[in-house]
Formats: sequence, C-alpha cells, structure tokens
Amino acid sequence: MPLNTAALPNNSDAANSQTKASVFIQRVEDYIELTKPRMVLMILITTAAGFYLGTQGAVNWMLFLHTLIGSGLTAGGVLGLNQYLERDIDTMMSRTQQRPLPTGRLNATEALLFCVIITCGGMLYLTFAVNPLSGFVISLIVVSYLFAYTPMKRSTSLCTLVGAIPGALPPVVGWVAAQNTLSGSTWVLFAILFLWQLPHSLAIAYIYREDYANAGLKLLPVIHPDGTSTRHQIVINCLALFGVGLLPTLFNIAGGIYFFSAMLIGGMFLASGIYFQKTSSLKAARYVLHASLLYLPLIFLMMAIDKI
Repeated sequence: MPLNTAALPNNSDAANSQTKASVFIQRVEDYIELTKPRMVLMILITTAAGFYLGTQGAVNWMLFLHTLIGSGLTAGGVLGLNQYLERDIDTMMSRTQQRPLPTGRLNATEALLFCVIITCGGMLYLTFAVNPLSGFVISLIVVSYLFAYTPMKRSTSLCTLVGAIPGALPPVVGWVAAQNTLSGSTWVLFAILFLWQLPHSLAIAYIYREDYANAGLKLLPVIHPDGTSTRHQIVINCLALFGVGLLPTLFNIAGGIYFFSAMLIGGMFLASGIYFQKTSSLKAARYVLHASLLYLPLIFLMMAIDKI
C-alpha cells in the first residue's frame, strides 16, 4: 500500500513557523527594551504619586488611568528616542553595546518611527483625555530631555543639572492632571525630584566613568577623574535634599508621620553620600546609587500614606 505523504506533517514548515514566531517575539522584546520599562515604571510611580497628592476628595480612577497611559507612552517614546540619538555612543560603551540599536537587532529608521509615534501619541492622549496643561508639561519633558540634555552630554558637565529638569517633572504632570492647575506645592515635589536626580546621576556616572570617557561624554567624573568634585556635589545635594524633603509638611501636603520618616530616609541617603566622600571607593558609589533607588519610592510612599 503506498504511503500517503500528504497526510504527514511537514517538518520544514513547522520549523519555519517556529522560527518566524521566535523572530517576532524577539522583535517585540527588543521594542519593549527600547522603551526602558524599568525607567518608565519609576517615572509612573512619581507621576501616580503627584496625581494622588494633587487629588482633592475622591480619586478619579479613570482620569488616573488616562494619566498613566499618556505618561507611560510618552516616557517610553522619549527614552527610545534618546537611544536613537545616542546609538553611536552606545556602541562605544560596554554597558550599552547590547541594546537593540547598537547590535542591529532593530533598524534605526523603524525604531525612530515607532518612538516618534508613541511619544506624540502620549502627548496628544494627555492633552485630550486628561487636560491641556498636563500635555504641555509633558511636552516640556520631551523638548528638554531630547534637545537640551542629550546633546549637552557631549560638551559640558552642566548636562546633569539640565537633565534633572525633565527628570523632576513627572510628579508635576500627575499633579496638574488631577488639579488642572499649578501651585507652590507642585514645585515642592519638583524640587525633591530635581535634587534627588543629582546624586543619583553622579553616582552612576562615577561607577561607569571609564565607559563614558571612552564614548567622549563630558560628565563630571570624566572631566575630574579623581572624583573629588563628584563626591562634593553628591554630599551637597544629599544635604539639600534632606532639607527640601521636609517641606511637604510645611506646605500641608503631608503630616508629621511623613516628616519624621523623611528625616530618617533622607538621613540614610545623606549618610551614604558622606561615606562615599570619605572612602571614594567604587563600593561606596554603589551604596549611593542603591540608597537613591530606595529613597525615591519610600519618600513618595510615606507622603501618600500621610497625605493631608
């Protein structure tokens, strides 16, 4: 009896289907990686905190969801556009060489188009689904991050100060999304984020200073490789943050529980900076980085818990 080969599975077709599926999954993962989801999460945490703290009365959960969608899309798009603009630099640094653009896993033009679409989509979403003021504030993040901070990294150490501006605006987006207005309390949140950015960014720059030097970036630890000026700046800004971190109580954003919690959390962050100042070791710089990553969610969590 002859064998009916048409009834048998085609191993070649099955293998091709598996290959196509794996390629598709890899491309999806690369596009997700391009948006830096961990950084987007941190941005959304501070945006959500700003929204909650700015809410008067019951939380409008639908508005809250719209705010997070618009902010998340914009943040992911901007972070991807930053990688597009710095793809030549990323090929020179060991910590970034495996990103989707330097490795060629994503086509640069396709990545640019994707990031432009979600960035513009996020800004428009906030403008029309939330309010125009939130769309305007987030547009300031886009412009300052891409057209000021990113190019300045190649020319001056002042880029860290400039970069702290867009990094400090997410809670402002959340606040104006909830209230549709700016107030003095809004700028207290901005100041906390602004001062937090500086020791956080400088610690990263110190840890990877050789990588940044190879790429020709003019960050403070690259310009002054002995680290003295970097350590001074970290301590000064941790000290300033310790004081500014207490202001939410004075501005009736949070109460006494927050005040004493902020003293403890800020004191621990300051202690890590002082330890780095005294030892100048790579280990101490990592302590500063880890302390900064603990400080931000803890300080906003306590603010939300003890909201007035």
